[in-house]
Amino acid sequence: MARGINKVILVGNLGNDPDVKYTQGGMAVTTISLATSSVRKDKDGNQQERTEWHRVKFFGKLGEIAGEYLRKGSQVYVEGSIRYDKFTGSDGVEKYFTDIVADEMQMLGGRGEGGGGGGGGNYERSAGGGQRPQRQESAAPRRQAPAQQPQPAMDDFSDDDIPF
Repeated sequence: MARGINKVILVGNLGNDPDVKYTQGGMAVTTISLATSSVRKDKDGNQQERTEWHRVKFFGKLGEIAGEYLRKGSQVYVEGSIRYDKFTGSDGVEKYFTDIVADEMQMLGGRGEGGGGGGGGNYERSAGGGQRPQRQESAAPRRQAPAQQPQPAMDDFSDDDIPF
């Protein structure tokens, strides 16, 4: 019997700077608020924009990277899974939370109102909890870079041609 799939893909902008905390064991846990927007037309033909806010959590090395490089306004691509949690507060009221637990992150070039450019690093959480940084030229995930052509041999120069 097949297992279920819990996969979330988000592209949005940070609403605030990342909140980085550390567990007693020293693992980074970084939380961001990510805004995604969609536009639709209402019955009168007017465009209506709707913004959804997502709480995204990064763990381990991915959390350290997110905390160091992301800033308010940064645009980011995130892949992960959705997690629902609840706890009972000291007042006896149950509180519910929906989090996105990130497995991969791609920093996209633009920033929102903050201006300036961002990096283009792609980071993925590996099974052992470590990170595998990857560079990609586009925002599309897991695209293979074109193979580079071999460089011709340069045997036709002498050491006297080197300027230093």
